[in-house]
Amino acid sequence: MEIQQNMAPAKFQLNGAPMVVGAVLIGVGGLIGMSGLIVGGTALMSATRRWFRELEMPPSEAVKHKLGATRAATVAGATAWHHHNGAQPAHA
Repeated sequence: MEIQQNMAPAKFQLNGAPMVVGAVLIGVGGLIGMSGLIVGGTALMSATRRWFRELEMPPSEAVKHKLGATRAATVAGATAWHHHNGAQPAHA
């Protein structure tokens, strides 16, 4: 039984053509995906703008209205809680 001492390790060989084709396909897929994002994003922004224009009240006014209602409800709740517990409400 003889063991050879000069055995060279197997070399890793890569076929370049499939690698180039794969890189090109990945690039094309990325471009198609980016195009889809642009078209979809544009449609979403257009629909959002149209929806804002059709609102009876601008979003900033709606927020102000909701904030006023929230403050009134908070004051009413605090006053009721103080009245129920016999505490004197703090006046600012």
